[in-house]
Amino acid sequence: TSCTICYPFEMFNIQKFLKTLTTRTGVYQMLDKQGAILYVGKARNLKRRVSSYFKERIDDKKTRALMQQVISVKVIVTETEREALILENNLIKKYRPRYNILFRDDKSYPYIFLSNDKFPRLEVRRGMKREKGHYYGPYPSGIAIREAVNILQKLFKIRSCINSYFSSRSRPCLQYQIHRCVAPCADYISSESYAENVRYAVMFLEGKSRIIIDELTAYMKKASNNLEYELAAKYRDQIQILREIQSKQFVDSKCGDVDVLAAIEDKGIYCVQMLIIRKGQLLGNKVFFPKAVATMNIQEILAPFITQYYVGRLDIPKDIVLNAAVENKLLLQDLLSEQAGRAVKLRFNVRGERARWVKMALVNAKQSLKANVLTKTNYFKQFVELQKILNLSKIPRRLECFDISHTMGEATVASCVVFNQEGFCKENYRRFNIRGITGGDDFAAMRQALKRRYAHALDNQEKLPDVLVVDGGKGQLKQAEDVLLKEYKLKQIILLAIAKGEGRKPGLETLYLSGNKKPITIAKDNPAFYLIQQIRDEAHRFAITRHRLRRSKARKQSVLEDIAGIGSKRRKELLNYFGGLQGVMKASIDDLMNVSGISRKLAIEIYDRLHGNV
Repeated sequence: TSCTICYPFEMFNIQKFLKTLTTRTGVYQMLDKQGAILYVGKARNLKRRVSSYFKERIDDKKTRALMQQVISVKVIVTETEREALILENNLIKKYRPRYNILFRDDKSYPYIFLSNDKFPRLEVRRGMKREKGHYYGPYPSGIAIREAVNILQKLFKIRSCINSYFSSRSRPCLQYQIHRCVAPCADYISSESYAENVRYAVMFLEGKSRIIIDELTAYMKKASNNLEYELAAKYRDQIQILREIQSKQFVDSKCGDVDVLAAIEDKGIYCVQMLIIRKGQLLGNKVFFPKAVATMNIQEILAPFITQYYVGRLDIPKDIVLNAAVENKLLLQDLLSEQAGRAVKLRFNVRGERARWVKMALVNAKQSLKANVLTKTNYFKQFVELQKILNLSKIPRRLECFDISHTMGEATVASCVVFNQEGFCKENYRRFNIRGITGGDDFAAMRQALKRRYAHALDNQEKLPDVLVVDGGKGQLKQAEDVLLKEYKLKQIILLAIAKGEGRKPGLETLYLSGNKKPITIAKDNPAFYLIQQIRDEAHRFAITRHRLRRSKARKQSVLEDIAGIGSKRRKELLNYFGGLQGVMKASIDDLMNVSGISRKLAIEIYDRLHGNV
């Protein structure tokens, strides 16, 4: 249980507040005159902790800067310190206060999934572990897991097709032709031999490559002695690949599951480098750049980072190795152990192999921070050049760009991407499914997207861009002028259009600025020109990704939806049975009749409609 005590601004009296403040455990929130939360903290003793902020002399620069803006304090009392820690974490994630470390990572990390089928399949999975089978990971990125799956298919040829597709096959697919599968669907391999391949795949995922190499070496020698040179060559190639992979590994299979965290700071920019080790294998690394006040030290970064990253996750390793000590170590360990259902240790000042991991993480952190600082410097130069080109009184801080994507007017989608001096702000991206217009009318689509975006922004007092870029020529610029300047009176926003050049070749684009009759002349090697190209390309990528998804979904459903007697249930059964619309289109009338609920009359109707016989 918990309770909230909030003192209104007009009634807030520091001395009275401190006298009546409870000594119990809880969370406190510092608020400014607008009521916005500046800082969230937890305390074992609220009275003692909050009182420390109101001393006459404050040595810490961050705290001094914070207290100059604090007008009121809100207190939430909790039963336990653990409850306070969880509540603090939730409030930080929800309100993202300026003076707290802000870490954003909403992605669910991918796993390699091996099913429990007679012929197990290999898949990449995210999210909840609903299906029974074995999960290996998590992997730090899509690139890392794709590389692992590629190696597994190349080495052990485990199938990756879904069960409905697998059960409907009678001959091998392309994966067999390119030597990535042994075609169990066509009975090209016995269940025993396939099980042996799966056993090796599991050993590989568990970091037992040395055992596999020893076994394969023995098989290779035996095949060679029996003059089975092709088989011996196959084993030799597998051994060679495994040894190459093994040479890249930095860790030992005895080390188990470990995360290594190294935090560093340079000129007010913070970096946390994570090495992810599972089953003794280094699966990869992940780098984070938390937003934090420039006066924070490494210890102040690591503790909230651990809370925000691990609380709510199911994939917590047994050991988390750190490059610096953290506050509330025992409390954090207890919280993570309870969540994981087993002991979780936070380790600092390690030796031997783990000290080498920390050193490696620090080297990677320094390199990542150096690259990040260089990138931000380049971004700033681009914004400075854009100010010069557009003759602005100050450097722009925020750009937004719109693009329209469709195929001959079908499934029209508009995108809005956001860019500031730190790079792309992906959390502020927007997509709009365009409806109610004539197919192919890009002007109407752009007008609808702009109205929806800025009507919502004005109603909710969202941030507005300094410069708005639309992908297109004078016609698209005219739509932006009508919506932003005439309808919404947003005359402070600079409007810019980028039109594709001859043959759509990069570098030949033409720029149009609102209020100028002639195109803007700008050197193609100017950093500002590259900035505009970059945000235009991102808007195009973002729009076309959603358009293709929407178009694919519409095409899959619409063809079958138009057939009388095919409802959502039968449509789903058809698609699942044949593995998608292409499989349905390839099916014969007799094949269609094998689906539950499909009579011969209905099968003929489906076949004729799909093949244009009606």
